[in-house]
Amino acid sequence: MKLRLQPHFLKHVVMNKMKYFKFTIIFFISAVSLMFKCPVTSHAMDRGGCLTCHRYPGLVKHEKPDKFKVLHIDEDKYLLSSHAKTECRECHPKTVQIPHTDVTEVECTAKCHSKDKAKIDSIDRSYLTNFHKDQKFAITRLGDVSSCRVCHPLYPHRQNNKVRALLNMHTGFMLCEVCHIRDRNQANLFYDWNKPEEVEFTGEPYGTHEMKEDGAPETSDSVISKMLKILDDTKEPVEPSKAKHFLSRIAVYRTDDGKNKLMINTEDNQKAGEFVKSENKLSKADREKDMIFFHRHIAKKEISVACNECHSPKGIMDFRKLGFSESKAKDLQYLNIKGLVTKYDTFYIPNLFGPKK
Repeated sequence: MKLRLQPHFLKHVVMNKMKYFKFTIIFFISAVSLMFKCPVTSHAMDRGGCLTCHRYPGLVKHEKPDKFKVLHIDEDKYLLSSHAKTECRECHPKTVQIPHTDVTEVECTAKCHSKDKAKIDSIDRSYLTNFHKDQKFAITRLGDVSSCRVCHPLYPHRQNNKVRALLNMHTGFMLCEVCHIRDRNQANLFYDWNKPEEVEFTGEPYGTHEMKEDGAPETSDSVISKMLKILDDTKEPVEPSKAKHFLSRIAVYRTDDGKNKLMINTEDNQKAGEFVKSENKLSKADREKDMIFFHRHIAKKEISVACNECHSPKGIMDFRKLGFSESKAKDLQYLNIKGLVTKYDTFYIPNLFGPKK
């Protein structure tokens, strides 16, 4: 005997499955929020998942050779803003794929402010470039003494528009050699925090930094304990004019004869400075010869290789030994945006929850 399902019963089954699927998605997002101690409400505001990438400080891309644009949006400050309940794509309607292309124009009157369209259209729209100004954090100056910085800017990645901002974000967390050292299989290599470098920020400071007043005496704390401790909010505030910030970044070391050597090139600084001054006068052959010399210890890597070298359970770094908590170490190993970078050339942003009601 065959059981024939009636159409109304099939509809009931399908509807139940859809409700179950939506419940599963919501439950999953809530569970992830609890795991990483993030408020569930923040995900409800970010229906398009924009903060999956844009929540990282130091997310920067180049707009001109000497200028960069900060793409970071601080989640807490955004949720306190007047547009906290406005979906990102209501203002940025063309942002439907990653990498974002031709989406810089902001639309204020498509779904909001329609009554004021004529007035808004007559205003100089350049003021919108500072709209998220207080929500953007990035490094503006760093006391990096390596030869890399003689030629390369603070945020050196600019060619691959899909990942350039994510790669530039690493400026605040590690030295160039961590990714670009040529011979990864050298014996006795390990990763640790470098001594603090003086740093300046736009927006609020972030990363493994400390702040001190000019002329304040040095303490006996080790670099790791100084850099990884959370700043005490109960301390007397330091006047901005007297404050200095210092940042420690992850670096590559090699043990030789019982001594730990920092794997950083400073011996080419003078020659690199001379190259920068005379580069435009060099022949193509001489320029290529110098470029090969300066990059003799440097490896250029595919994005998927570079990501997986660190952000995987068998990565080159032991995040726990570097001082990260167990939950943060797992977060770094199983980074949620890694697949977005390594598996897709173009990723179309889904709308799991449908239109906002």
